[in-house]
Amino acid sequence: MKCSVITLDNAPAGEIELDETVFGLPVRKDILARMVNWQLAKRRAGTHKTKGVSDISGTTKKPYKQKGTGRPQVGSTRTPLWRHGGTVFGPQPRSYDFKLSKKVEIGALRSALAEKIKSGDVIVVDALGATAIKTKAAVEMLKRLGITGKAVLVDVAADDKLSRSVRNIPGVSLVASARLTARDVIAAGRVVATRGALEKLQEALG
Repeated sequence: MKCSVITLDNAPAGEIELDETVFGLPVRKDILARMVNWQLAKRRAGTHKTKGVSDISGTTKKPYKQKGTGRPQVGSTRTPLWRHGGTVFGPQPRSYDFKLSKKVEIGALRSALAEKIKSGDVIVVDALGATAIKTKAAVEMLKRLGITGKAVLVDVAADDKLSRSVRNIPGVSLVASARLTARDVIAAGRVVATRGALEKLQEALG
């Protein structure tokens, strides 16, 4: 499959040949869901905690005698049945991370890119860069490319000046091709990738 390549001034700059077996595969939404759930699970802090009986401060002495008071039988003031007592089976600190095979990770990125290419939301440029750290210049560049809203810019190596220029634009980010994930692609309305970045992705996903 062929894709048109443009400059940052939206002028034609040739074409690029993309491998149909990499970017033209059917979209696997089940794999995309697994990948996104995995990434979101890794981001969870897992620091939630409630106090159990052993964590509550208080005496271990029996409050009153077992029988003859007319009150319920109880062995501790820290019982979960009493106010200020411990919590039964409450949440404890844990990691929500789980294993995901590299095959699924690659398949998810393939599907995400294939979906964007089919919908015409991938813009291929000859190069990405900035001469100065200036958000206004980055906004004007995106306008020339016809981009409004969320977008992810992909290059072989993230240009520091451009990265710092776009970080103040809501919903816009610059990612190196080696660090691009399916969630980056799904979350973006448009994907702007350089010719070199797509070639690297094709090599890695092929």
